[in-house]
Amino acid sequence: MTVADSASTGHRPRRGLGSALNSLPQPAAIALVVVVFLLVWQAVTMFGGVPHIILPPPMAVAEELVVVTQQLFTGGFLAGQLWITIQEILIGFGLACVVGFLIGLWVGQTQFGRRAVMPLFVLLEATPKIAFIPVFIAWFGFGITSKFVMAAFLSVFPIIIGTVSGLAATSEDELKLFRSMKAKPWDVFWKLKMQRALPFIFAGLKVAVVSAVTGAVAAEFIGGGVGFGEQIRVAGSRIALDRVFALILFLSALGLILFLIVSWLQRKITFWDSATPSPPRRRPGSVRQSGGGPGAGSAPSQTPARAHSAHPAEPITTSHPSQQSTSSRSHT
Repeated sequence: MTVADSASTGHRPRRGLGSALNSLPQPAAIALVVVVFLLVWQAVTMFGGVPHIILPPPMAVAEELVVVTQQLFTGGFLAGQLWITIQEILIGFGLACVVGFLIGLWVGQTQFGRRAVMPLFVLLEATPKIAFIPVFIAWFGFGITSKFVMAAFLSVFPIIIGTVSGLAATSEDELKLFRSMKAKPWDVFWKLKMQRALPFIFAGLKVAVVSAVTGAVAAEFIGGGVGFGEQIRVAGSRIALDRVFALILFLSALGLILFLIVSWLQRKITFWDSATPSPPRRRPGSVRQSGGGPGAGSAPSQTPARAHSAHPAEPITTSHPSQQSTSSRSHT
């Protein structure tokens, strides 16, 4: 049966599973994926023959998650370790913002920076940056300094790339327009180039803040000492994988919170660059034409100019009111 036949007989066409899934709201779709993943995980631990010491069941991870949450919110040992990791992330991210923005300005605003400096940063970006952790530990020791330096080193490149790309987004026509208005170089930079560059810079910041979490935790893995990364390493050495999963979930939540904060700042600062356009506003007194509903059978009134534009072949004639009344009486 075709769609036309079903419509003529009054039966709705059956919707497939794909259409039903596509019509779900985003929160419901995310919840469905999480529930299916947990069910598969539980089934593997129950019927797959995998030892719980290798793959703990979801309920064991949930119980350990409750224990970790209690320690965090009661000011226990893990709360101090998480605060140290947060300090490393924030200091490293702040340092990366300053250094990355300045280097991005240098590369984006000078011919020398584009020709000589940018290729070197591309080469450095292609190297495995995690391999520099022993170097930073040798230079700055096993304390917090080597950790936030690694976080800054891992998150500075997205900010440089975003700044350079944003400064290059200004078109030549826009520059000619500002020059024709005798704008000063500072006005060209601040009112034109920076306005164009801000969305690109925030795109780099969102990548950088997540990279800062990765850099700090990776440095804690290798450098040891304190921090959430060190607690994950210790739990892994004891094969307490339920504790490892619980700590990883908290680190993931921390990275998500930082990402959402940067996204919120982007919406507040670059409000003109919203991805969702506002709906068009109707003029007061305008008539909306539609195929059905109340007033669908009555045609909207048109001004002479609109009637002339709709039918250009018909001339517009005007007559005296007395002639119009005479013609109307003759018709009657």
